[in-house]
This record gives sequence, C-alpha cells and structure tokens, in this order.
Amino acid sequence: MATDTLSWAYVEAANFAIRFCPKAQRFYQRKKAKTNGIVAIKALANKMSRASYYVMRDQVPYDASKIFG
Repeated sequence: MATDTLSWAYVEAANFAIRFCPKAQRFYQRKKAKTNGIVAIKALANKMSRASYYVMRDQVPYDASKIFG
C-alpha cells in the first residue's frame, strides 16, 4: 500500500514538473513521441524518484541539469 502512494506522489510531481520545468517538458515530449503518454509520465516519475534519492543521500541541492543532461 505504501509503494502505491509513493508512486502516485512521484507521478503527481512529474505532472507538476511538466507544467513548470522546460527540461522536464522536453524529456516528456521526446518520450511520448516514442511510446505513449502513460509510459512517458512514468519514465519522468522514475527519473525524479532516482534524483530525489541522490539528493537525500548526498545532501546536495536539486539540479535539473544533472537529471536531464
């Protein structure tokens, strides 16, 4: 049950990022062109979850350029 809630939270964060982060928008559009919207949003949520892990582990500030190249 907890993993369902956590994955939902990252999908919501990905939707938020698509609206306000140009780099996230570009990643989403590229992925969506190759697959479909659901797969693209899940891929972005996965990227964000991995990034948040490293931010917490290494105690560093968030940097979108490290996530999206």
